[in-house]
Amino acid sequence: MASPDPYATLGVSRNASDAEIKRAFRKLARKHHPDRNPDDAAAEARFKEVQAAYEMIGDASKRQEYEQKKRMENMFGGGGGGRSPFGGGMGGGFDDMIGQMFGGQQQQNPFQQRQRRPQSRPKGSDIHVSVDVEMEQAIKGGEVTFQAQRIKVGSGNVASKTTQNFKIRVEAGVKHGTSKRLKGQGNEHPQGTAGDLHVTFRIDAGEGRHWENGILIQQVSIPYSTMMLGGKVKVNLPSGKSGFLSVVGNSQPGDRRRMAKAGYLQGDLDLEFILDELEELTSEQIEVLERLKDVGL
Repeated sequence: MASPDPYATLGVSRNASDAEIKRAFRKLARKHHPDRNPDDAAAEARFKEVQAAYEMIGDASKRQEYEQKKRMENMFGGGGGGRSPFGGGMGGGFDDMIGQMFGGQQQQNPFQQRQRRPQSRPKGSDIHVSVDVEMEQAIKGGEVTFQAQRIKVGSGNVASKTTQNFKIRVEAGVKHGTSKRLKGQGNEHPQGTAGDLHVTFRIDAGEGRHWENGILIQQVSIPYSTMMLGGKVKVNLPSGKSGFLSVVGNSQPGDRRRMAKAGYLQGDLDLEFILDELEELTSEQIEVLERLKDVGL
């Protein structure tokens, strides 16, 4: 049985920044915590699911390991037969698996090799990592340091997995999801050259924001009364400026309003309506809600 997707469990996209994942975890953990939901088995189960998901992708190192594991499972048919080169049974496809680890080069029968033309030197497999960048740094540009796990070949052609530090230049105004290649910094090959390291930049959208198809989405918390009757709510924009958004009556959670040139680098910004969540109701609010319930609301 396949394990749940931790990204789906936490309600974030696969290209979400580490900070976005942490914020999503904190929100869900607080919502489903047993202390806030006593004697609620469903909430307790959901709380455990959220914790397990965060354990899998909660920091950069764990997340990279998870992504590498998923790529290997996809490479070898979804883990069928337990043929992962990093654990489980070896099965009958061991030579194929080793070939995939070192760039897809399969060893040939020596008699067959003599009948074929000489081939180019084999190459190690590429590595794909993501690096989080604060929005301010993405605008200005600069240099970031990150870590990546790669296979290195030592004396006696012994391969081992190691964690290595890298530095990379972030160009000013880099777009979310932009990739950059570091040639020869991927997995090494015992009989050939190293693969490449592909780095994808994830721009941290900030509290209450996330990316969707290159568009910056910002959640706007709206009280139920304003959602139904209309009114104005204050919105803090990514630029640091603030203003008031007009909300039409009978709006619904999930409705969006697009603001041109209000997003990252004067791109578009989508404002998504969400209901204002109150931690605790006052006695006056409870009294008003009781009256509303009496009239069918």
